Amino acid sequence: MMLSAVLAMPVFAWELNGTHPIELARKDGSAVMLGEVVFTLKGDRVGFEFKPDHKVFQDYFLSMKEFKCLTGQQEVFCHVRYPYSNPASVTANDLSWLEHAFLFLHKSPKEFGARLWNGVIHKMNITDEGIVGQPQAVDLNLISAPPTDNRPPCGLGERSDIEPATREFGLLQIRE
Repeated sequence: MMLSAVLAMPVFAWELNGTHPIELARKDGSAVMLGEVVFTLKGDRVGFEFKPDHKVFQDYFLSMKEFKCLTGQQEVFCHVRYPYSNPASVTANDLSWLEHAFLFLHKSPKEFGARLWNGVIHKMNITDEGIVGQPQAVDLNLISAPPTDNRPPCGLGERSDIEPATREFGLLQIRE
């Protein structure tokens, strides 16, 4: 019985271990290197830390809060740090806290203020080449109050898929 459970688990050449670059694909085919993600073993889970490349981000002061943003031709794409304590760890079958480390909001360059209802989270999956995050729309007002438990607040029921080509900044990728 145990052997069949092990055989049913997906096996990938890529592992949650070490330091890996993270990039955000643009609609024009180019990519923006956001920095690195460092994975370290923490018991039965894998801890992670995002080390941003501050040179690629611009500082925006939106709705009385500072955001680190990427400025594109059609949109401003701002990283939204998850503001509450969390385990900052994952397993091969549960990447939800990693998804919450890469929350974004988007707005047009002409709009004033933060548009938290224009949130983007990336549904992440491990592949042989790394982790690929498909963009999904989410209302980031979900994180305006502290959670009542230690579960990620932006669950699958709060998200809807976005066609990556419809956003100036689309797929999120963590590679070798």
